[in-house]
Amino acid sequence: MSTKIKYAYRNHQTWLYRRTYPKHLQAVLGHALKQSLKTGDARVAKARVIDVNASYARIVSEAEVQLVLANEQQGNQAIVIWEAVPKFQRATFLGQATIATLAKIYLGKCAKDLQPGTFRSVRYGIGLLVSNLAHRKISDLNRTDGQEFLNLIAKVSPDVAKSNAAKGQGLKQLVALSKGDSKTITPQTQKRIWKQVCQFLGWAIDEGHLGEHCFGSLKVLGKASVQSYAVMSDKEVTEVLNANDPDLMSILSLCLLSGLRSGEACGLLAEDLITKGNLGVFIRVRPNRIRRLKSVSAEREVPLHDLLLPIIQGLPSQGPLFPNLSVDRITKRFTLLRRRLNLTRPGLVFHSSRKWFITQCERTGVPEHFTASIVGHQSARSENKLTYGLYSAGISDAQKREIIDQVSLPVGVRI
Repeated sequence: MSTKIKYAYRNHQTWLYRRTYPKHLQAVLGHALKQSLKTGDARVAKARVIDVNASYARIVSEAEVQLVLANEQQGNQAIVIWEAVPKFQRATFLGQATIATLAKIYLGKCAKDLQPGTFRSVRYGIGLLVSNLAHRKISDLNRTDGQEFLNLIAKVSPDVAKSNAAKGQGLKQLVALSKGDSKTITPQTQKRIWKQVCQFLGWAIDEGHLGEHCFGSLKVLGKASVQSYAVMSDKEVTEVLNANDPDLMSILSLCLLSGLRSGEACGLLAEDLITKGNLGVFIRVRPNRIRRLKSVSAEREVPLHDLLLPIIQGLPSQGPLFPNLSVDRITKRFTLLRRRLNLTRPGLVFHSSRKWFITQCERTGVPEHFTASIVGHQSARSENKLTYGLYSAGISDAQKREIIDQVSLPVGVRI
């Protein structure tokens, strides 16, 4: 049974409103008020008809007043009526929007909702899709398109993707640049990109741009394996600290003795150093104007190791403690230092300093959930993730101080 709405009818996939004006006003207003309700949903159309009916009544009422005034003045002046009709969202046929158009809207939303690092990853994945299928209508995507996309990303080299030559290049150009390179991005990275593409299509379905998509049935070939960063050995810690690199010495020492991430360390402000009586100086890790945190659990207070006090005294007393450092600069400087010292072990990166700190906590007998509070990890702290996770306020400052004081640098380190 077809739906009936007074003064409205359905044309193709859109409801249209049409109501005839009174005959004595048609010379001024025209024959009828006609307007698209810009929806194919009968319930939405029925609700919008109420608004347009109100506008129709207002237009007729104003026209009646103008007509009376014109008759009283015995003039032949033209009657001008402003038709203030409601404006609705522009209607489009399902699936007619292009991939490029929807991707721009989607990335704008992601930029507001996601952390900067996560957004860059999403932007890269969706950018690969757009470079390959930019002008295709979203309703035209099929299983073959998805399979072709999976085949192409499996041929991209991780080295090429990070090179200057790859900037502004599309997916097929990256594949061409990757020819001759034996390495390709890992199945884990391929799965992450594919998941981001499927989430984009899922968003398009939620927003009414697409009925369904067939990409979800496709899978990345190959088993994903997490390639974890290496843990610094005591020998490597001794070598990198004794190298006394002017850019890295201070921040590397801080991360080794506090477990801070590089982004957390280079984003510290002078006011983030607070004194808590006989417990000494603490580092307050919190979001600020320089950087945001990785997660809610990353916001914490960490005792400053006594060995770091002379280093802190040499840092600025106002504003950023490391004004000339960023995560990118730290990463590149550490790579240069590692090459200079001939430390070629795979997986050895600046983040390995955080792993060294966590290893020292474990070796001194610190409970795992205590260490989680120090390094800003979300910890279950109980088998059912309830007792400590929801009800406990966490370990005390005195307990944190005791944990930090147990960590010591290897013998032979010169600070």
